[in-house]
Amino acid sequence: MRFALLGSGSEGNALVVQSGATCLLMDCGFSLSETRLRLERLQLQAEQLDGILVTHEHGDHIAGVAKLSRKFDIPVWMTHGTLRSQQDAFVGLPVTEINPHATFPIGDIEVQPYLVPHDAAEPVQYVFGHGAKKLGVLTDAGHVTPHIEAVLSGCHALILECNHDAEMLQNGRYPYSLKQRVAGRFGHLNNQQAAEMLSRLDVGQLQHIVAAHLSRKNNLEALAVEALSAVLGAAAQRIAVATQEQGLDWREIR
Repeated sequence: MRFALLGSGSEGNALVVQSGATCLLMDCGFSLSETRLRLERLQLQAEQLDGILVTHEHGDHIAGVAKLSRKFDIPVWMTHGTLRSQQDAFVGLPVTEINPHATFPIGDIEVQPYLVPHDAAEPVQYVFGHGAKKLGVLTDAGHVTPHIEAVLSGCHALILECNHDAEMLQNGRYPYSLKQRVAGRFGHLNNQQAAEMLSRLDVGQLQHIVAAHLSRKNNLEALAVEALSAVLGAAAQRIAVATQEQGLDWREIR
């Protein structure tokens, strides 16, 4: 199993997961032309996608999903709450409503959705599995729950939100209401929250750790890397960072 990110941040998100004959996209917050361009960087074509999994209805995650599905007849999976909030955009498209508590297969990949606390209708994140290997993804969550930790513990690769540095957000130029939303219990995880959660996980089999969804204005790559590497007791070079412009190139889980 391998994975790559087309981009990660408030201006657009998309993750590609590939195993065996199956290639899935998680979210798509880019235009159709931009999505195709970013897929081509990974030597992929949109026609190769077997499905799109949606986490929630915010534009940086869902803006390009319906257009991509319609253009290439790609099936889509999302929760009932997410679909209800975007029903008009997905009329006539091949959408399957998922149970956020039930694992299901798509081709060669086992998909495990799980609920997260975020200011959306019914937001989920996903763990992707193939055989014994697991890729866990957590972005767009305001705080960490015991269930989140249980789901992500023991993964072979982790993509973790390090949205902001708490001090930079507090002292930055965002309006007070937006600061409250970002730092709130249904907003986004900061570097320290992500690191503290990581310290409580079973990371004995961890091969890849990726810091994702970094804020342009309220974080620095060095701060996110420092927080995660300190917990792992590992060199900073072991921590990858997914960027808005370049995303992240292929990583293979062996």
